[in-house]
Amino acid sequence: MVSALPLLARRHVPVLTLGAVLLLGVGTNASVPMTQHFNATLAVALFTVARTQVAIVVALASLAAVAVPLAGQPTWPPLVDILGSGSAGALVVITAAVIKRWQRDIEAKRQLLADRAVAAERRRIARELHDIVAHHITTMQLMAGGARTNLVRAPEAAREALVALESSGRMALSEMRQLLDVLRAGEETEEQPTTPQPGIGELKRIIAESCRAGLPTTLVVRGEERSLPPSLGLAVFRIVQEALSNSRKHAGEAQVSVTVAYEPDGVVLEVSDDGAGLRPEFNGVPGYGLIGMRERAVLHGGTIEAGPLDQGGFRVLAQLPLEAKQRRGNE
Repeated sequence: MVSALPLLARRHVPVLTLGAVLLLGVGTNASVPMTQHFNATLAVALFTVARTQVAIVVALASLAAVAVPLAGQPTWPPLVDILGSGSAGALVVITAAVIKRWQRDIEAKRQLLADRAVAAERRRIARELHDIVAHHITTMQLMAGGARTNLVRAPEAAREALVALESSGRMALSEMRQLLDVLRAGEETEEQPTTPQPGIGELKRIIAESCRAGLPTTLVVRGEERSLPPSLGLAVFRIVQEALSNSRKHAGEAQVSVTVAYEPDGVVLEVSDDGAGLRPEFNGVPGYGLIGMRERAVLHGGTIEAGPLDQGGFRVLAQLPLEAKQRRGNE
């Protein structure tokens, strides 16, 4: 019990703890000789040194842990005691080395998973920022141009365009501030709850914005409307938002149709226009918007197709299945 007292400090000074255990062990053995020279106290002290120190220190500590208790005996110990103490010391050191390597591997895997999670979150935020900026800035540009054109001959129409421009700018700032709050989540406490992420219920709003921006857009809903998981609803909103942004930038004078079909096992989106403008390729060198749409669809186990139509125009078709848990609940 006396020789075990230094173990209280083994995590802070493992080498000194081992030395104290050896000295106290030699002292007690000198007064009351023990037949067991490599006891549990010595094993714990040596194990701690082997877990925390470099190889040369571990080798010297192992030699001392085996030799000092034997040297403290009044008579030369028999061979069986020497072999037993040596085997015990080797077993402790090998066990400590195996556990040390195992924990190092676990820590490396944990760090790798953390790095992957950070990278995935950065990609998600990059997609969100691209979708927000591409949609709102394009809308604001078209509305500003319309307001400038109608400023003299139709001041009321110009005023409505400026009001819509202000609303779109405010919405863009709000959504970007929300994403920046995510980045600062670990640095400071938010005083107000964040605005909910947009979902499928916000489609009518961006359809109205698209019409006010000079791109006639219709919304068709097929099937029985129902609530969707938040992540899936956000994916639906962002895909439609990006498709409308691409139509405004590339379709020219066109009309756009947005179709949302609720199916038993998922949602099908179709955004098509009849414009004749040039488009970024989807399977060749895609733009960031199309890459973002494809990544959102793949993230939910869905598929997406984007390309020109035979009769002219461009179409984005996305099939997004419900999550497994949601699908089982509906069945």
